[in-house]
Amino acid sequence: MGALLGLGFGIGTLLIVLGWFGDHGPTRSFQSLGFFTRLAKQSGIPRLTGASLIAACVFLALLTGTLTLLVTAVPTAALLAFIASGGIPVLLIRRRVQLHQRTLRKAWPDAVDALLSAVRAGLSLPEAVVALEFKGPLALRAAFEEFAANYRAAGSFGEALAALGDHLADPIADRVIAVLKIAREVGGTDLGSVLRTLSAILREDARMRGEIEARQSWTVNSARLAVAAPWITLALLSTRPEAVRAYNSAAGAGVLFVAFALSFLAYRVMIFIGRLPDEPRLAQT
Repeated sequence: MGALLGLGFGIGTLLIVLGWFGDHGPTRSFQSLGFFTRLAKQSGIPRLTGASLIAACVFLALLTGTLTLLVTAVPTAALLAFIASGGIPVLLIRRRVQLHQRTLRKAWPDAVDALLSAVRAGLSLPEAVVALEFKGPLALRAAFEEFAANYRAAGSFGEALAALGDHLADPIADRVIAVLKIAREVGGTDLGSVLRTLSAILREDARMRGEIEARQSWTVNSARLAVAAPWITLALLSTRPEAVRAYNSAAGAGVLFVAFALSFLAYRVMIFIGRLPDEPRLAQT
């Protein structure tokens, strides 16, 4: 009976979520999916959308909550597992975003060097940027292939650069695109020195940020281990009948809720302490 109630609760939650993000118009959906849509775009995964990310969160929460209820027979533990596991896809995608941005951060200096070589060879700036679909770093070739298609279709260098920035959704890409727009509008003979300076700045920035990320990674790993350890112990204890009876009582449920709140608070504080500030994106003009 408890398993059926948990499954019914999960299915009801899923139906509510699907109904909320159903046919309510594009503006309502975009506003509701804003955070998830931005996260999906920044991940670099081709067909990932905000709606599919939410569906993955709901599905994993339902699956984990139901399995926890079947294994432990503790409804409170199942509810907490439902709540906690629903954020796992978001954490995984945020990790994917960090890795993707790290890859792009390392690739941009090489892309600027390729631009500099093309300009020195006599190509115009738009032609040099288009050539990056073949000669640029592998991590950026797909984006510049799309840029080349947009530029050939519209014939506007500025619009193609704006589409490139929207596609990459990356702060470093915004900086490079801003420099390219200024160089295109102003012109002159200093383009080579500007590109050399930009490449040196991006390379040094990537090196320093990589060193800092390597040093602070132990804080994140310690936070995860500290939060996971007591709940693994709880899962093992829940296999004993006397522990199940204790946690099914009102006092046991209160202990679980308080422990969950304290674990969440402690994890967020440790992550906040070890977190590096995110680079702000430049406004597209």
